[in-house]
Amino acid sequence: MNRLVTALALVSILTTTRLQADEGMWMLPLIEKLNIKDMKRAGCKLSPEQIYAINKASLKDAVVIFAGGCTGEVISDQGLVLTNHHCGYSAIQSHSTLEHDYLKEGFWARNQSEELHTPGLNVLFLERIEDVSEQIMPEANSAKSEIERDRIVSRISDSITKQAGVNPRTQRARVVAMYGGNAYYLFIYKIYNDIRMVGAPPSSIGHFGDETDNWMWPRHTGDFSLFRIYADAEGNPADYSPQNQPLKPKYHIPISLKGFQVNDFAMVLGFPGSTQRYMTSWEVAERMSIENANRIKIRGIRQEIMKADMNADPKVRIQYANKYNTSSNYWKNSIGMNRALTQLNVIEQKQLQEETFANMLSSDAQINAQYGDALKLIESAVKNRASNLYASQYIYEALWRGCEITSFARRFIPLYEALKEQAKPSEERIQQMTVDLIVRADKFFKDYNTPTDRKIAAAMFKLYSEDVPAADQAKIFPELKARYGNNWQEYANNLFNKSLFVDVDKVGEFLKSPSVEIMDKDPLVKLVLSINSKETELSRADSLSDVQYTEGRRKYIAGLQLLYKGKRNLYPDANFTMRLTYGTIKGYTPADAKQFSHLTTLKGVIEKEDPNNSEFHVPQKLKTLFNNKDFGRYAAKDGRMPVNFIFDGDITGGNSGSPVLNSKGELIGTAFDGNWEAMSGDLAFEHNLQRCINVDIRYILFIIDKYAEAGYLLNEMTIRN
Repeated sequence: MNRLVTALALVSILTTTRLQADEGMWMLPLIEKLNIKDMKRAGCKLSPEQIYAINKASLKDAVVIFAGGCTGEVISDQGLVLTNHHCGYSAIQSHSTLEHDYLKEGFWARNQSEELHTPGLNVLFLERIEDVSEQIMPEANSAKSEIERDRIVSRISDSITKQAGVNPRTQRARVVAMYGGNAYYLFIYKIYNDIRMVGAPPSSIGHFGDETDNWMWPRHTGDFSLFRIYADAEGNPADYSPQNQPLKPKYHIPISLKGFQVNDFAMVLGFPGSTQRYMTSWEVAERMSIENANRIKIRGIRQEIMKADMNADPKVRIQYANKYNTSSNYWKNSIGMNRALTQLNVIEQKQLQEETFANMLSSDAQINAQYGDALKLIESAVKNRASNLYASQYIYEALWRGCEITSFARRFIPLYEALKEQAKPSEERIQQMTVDLIVRADKFFKDYNTPTDRKIAAAMFKLYSEDVPAADQAKIFPELKARYGNNWQEYANNLFNKSLFVDVDKVGEFLKSPSVEIMDKDPLVKLVLSINSKETELSRADSLSDVQYTEGRRKYIAGLQLLYKGKRNLYPDANFTMRLTYGTIKGYTPADAKQFSHLTTLKGVIEKEDPNNSEFHVPQKLKTLFNNKDFGRYAAKDGRMPVNFIFDGDITGGNSGSPVLNSKGELIGTAFDGNWEAMSGDLAFEHNLQRCINVDIRYILFIIDKYAEAGYLLNEMTIRN
């Protein structure tokens, strides 16, 4: 892009009175102050209190954190929760067997007694948000160093959460930094642990297109699943019990079958996970050349081995389905992000923003005194941490995430350290640790295939040894290379043959009478201890860079707030707290002579069918429904069966499963993805390209009713024609 053109574009952004409606992950308590006028102009008919209120029911009372990393929405007065298929994937996989392969066949409870309890699955309702900046910032700003500041913030935050008076069994209190530590908010949540699986389409619908179509538009995916929240007789959170009853929620979202038109208002409420929109050019370069590049290479090798074994054995396919899906999702995201960051000249855009920031500093001595070292601190930190970041990421991706058995054995190190303490640990403490490890072992080995991990381990050890400089490796690796040469398969075979941690029975026997002597002899313990030691060393070496970066980022964002004051409102980066995003339904033009519509239909599913490709298998029943045009009341006015749609909303990971709402607050879809051309979106929003991809609620209800014949579920929903 011509630098002058880019500069003019930046000036245009700086002088506009507000952000375009499609950009921004806005905090709910600030909607009335910052957003409601824009929302009304865009077509919203709701008041701020209908979206977020503390003392009366509002939309926020129907939106939940689902499974610790997604969003879900309550769509009935009996606690029925709608989320994505890929958000429920782990639960669906955990219930699947060769005899009942719910991933392949789908699952539908015909009544509440058939719903499947999923241990470990929970949902969190947001109860309230409170601005606590005034309790923290005055003392924090008086700190003489960033380390002291961090201690002050931690101390006051702990005090605030304790004073919140939450019940630790059923509630959670959390103080969260916003704007790089320039503001703080308290979030209170209520936790429900009795969650049961109600329904999920087969993967041929819920994952249609799978890896090939992931992050792409046009999409034709029925990415949804259904769960139900259960509570005790008083409606309070409770551990699983057959006596629990479906939750009577404060609010459930009504469903609209009216559809939508281009330029109609749409909004999302959800829990976006992480964005870094205020990154500098140095950080973007770091993300591309180190984090993304490493992730692409390491996961690509691991996934190839996993996929081969999954294709060869149905049992392995079920065991590794969720692992592969989780890995490949952000592997492909990293590929797309690097591509988009390059094509959209994001580094140059960031450099221009830095120049504008520097010009502001040079024009005002007082501002320069406050924020003048911000960019220098960030640049220095990024430069100094590069080699350690590279080595640390290889440990995480190749040795912890890559090799299942190393991460499993690592769970035993706290027990090892307790047993080695000079002061003999209490029997109660050791017993609790062993009980926890028994539970972990049962879960681990259920979905573990030793031959697969053996092959992956050899590949990961080889990659780590070759790609990480010897001085930055865990100490054991140069020793192993001297002993085994480059025959890492031989080392892996030796490790797997001799370690007790690869066998569920041996682990069980060991935990009956754990001892340091047994662990000291285990080669896997030696490997894990060495990796742990290097990881700790790298972390300590980066402590100064971390302090510099934290201070620089805080000052830079504070300076940007001053720079943009009166020109545009700034929203805090996503940090898995509830946010609102809004915009309009529209297509886009990704390249010359290409134009994408805002909507896909069932016809596109049929057109994509490929009998020789499992990613594009279409169930016969779905084809029959299409051929007979048996769409019921779910068809659009033109007779077509809608499947997916897009709007220019601002979402990221964590928003998966979020409700997409029309101007009246009615459910029109469920968000599940972003688009390939705008994979740079976590670092820089691209107004003309960025789109939120959603499952049309009409397709969801069509699948439930016509395909699954589970229409009884619709009876508990509020559906508006």
